[in-house]
Amino acid sequence: MDNEFVKVPEKDKTLSPEKLFYNWFAANIGIMGFVYGAIIVSYHLSFWQSVTAALIGALTFAIPGWVAMIGQREGVTTFKMSRATFGTHGNKIPNFMAWLNMVGWLAVNVITGTLLFSAMLKTIHVPQTGFTKFICLVVFAGLVFLSGIFKEDTLAKIQTWLSWIFGGLTLVMLIMFLMNANWGEAFAMKPGSWVTGWLPAVAFIAAGSSISWSMAAADWGAYVHPNTKPSATFWNTTLGAATPLFILMAGGVLLSTISPSLASASDPYQVMYGAIPGWFGFLYFLVAAGGIIPQCLVSFRSARINLSTIGIEVSQKTSLILHAVIIILISIYVLFISGDFLSNFELFLNFLGICLASWVAIFLVDSVIYRKNGYDVKLMEPNSSVHYNWPGIISWIIATIFGFLFTSNAAYRGPFAHGIFENNSSLAVFVSGIAAIIVMFIKSSDKQED
Repeated sequence: MDNEFVKVPEKDKTLSPEKLFYNWFAANIGIMGFVYGAIIVSYHLSFWQSVTAALIGALTFAIPGWVAMIGQREGVTTFKMSRATFGTHGNKIPNFMAWLNMVGWLAVNVITGTLLFSAMLKTIHVPQTGFTKFICLVVFAGLVFLSGIFKEDTLAKIQTWLSWIFGGLTLVMLIMFLMNANWGEAFAMKPGSWVTGWLPAVAFIAAGSSISWSMAAADWGAYVHPNTKPSATFWNTTLGAATPLFILMAGGVLLSTISPSLASASDPYQVMYGAIPGWFGFLYFLVAAGGIIPQCLVSFRSARINLSTIGIEVSQKTSLILHAVIIILISIYVLFISGDFLSNFELFLNFLGICLASWVAIFLVDSVIYRKNGYDVKLMEPNSSVHYNWPGIISWIIATIFGFLFTSNAAYRGPFAHGIFENNSSLAVFVSGIAAIIVMFIKSSDKQED
């Protein structure tokens, strides 16, 4: 088996650092960033504590930046490289969880986009029926699935245009929020605890953004032009994602002074809609729905790559149809049969986040300790003789268990979920990652002594 089966062909490495920047910028321009900012305030922080939490949380995109840089160096997508860390068979479990995570969040975003599209039509007096909602689902999902026929270079160009269009419209909306914000109230917010408030806020941002995106980072980094400096790949991935996310979260901190219920609202988009002039309603929902599309494009592409890496080899057309059917069925179930399913589904995806946090920590530590001179292509081939890399597997199991021990949410509470961990499952993601790092270094020390 030649390297081309594992590595991205040289002719396909067409992405420039600028295109990489716009890809991640577009994926993080969605106005849910405003909601994240309001949630930060709900941790009872001062204005400056909230802003610094938003900044540090956004800069955790250095994790995907690091993964993307490794992907560029090796010319290999994320979970093909992960075979070296866990073994070809051992890698299939985190690989499958990553696929579930991508497909799951893609379904959530398609459902959300459909509802926003439907609300947009309502502003121009289009009757709201089950049929019109179904048409909205077909149109919105169709735009996402259409991306499956494009190559990386074309997708990067689409993401660039989406960055400019929706970035500009989101900026207009941000200005509206800033003009109406109660600045006096913002600066008067009392400071909270750095340990029980600020740290969990940072963990929440990282768990909901950078850690989830880490599994897709090398899927883009591997397609960067080989003459690109690794540092350029790192910074364009990191800042491309962190810049819009930070600006939107900072705006959300101020928006919470207009709409205090934003952080706890079951429909935050409607709460934000109430904070803008009525004449901007159509454009508001257009920005809200359109801003979700870039996130869907990234998730959809990585979900298809992950499926093939698991070992399910199907044609591009079959993969496209398979994912489309799964996501459409989930969306139909949520939108037309059981509206309560979505919150439980998101809890399930949060559990997956703990597993993936330990995965990315182990992947990066393994790269530092064992892959300083690059990855052995034979370890990344699907028929590699190394089926199970036990240091990586054991570290992942231990770290994931630690994460669940400290998890606390509506569905489950671990035995150690007390104090700052109570009702704060995002901190468990940090625990899982830190435990993974510690166990990996202990394992590597044992191996060196042997």
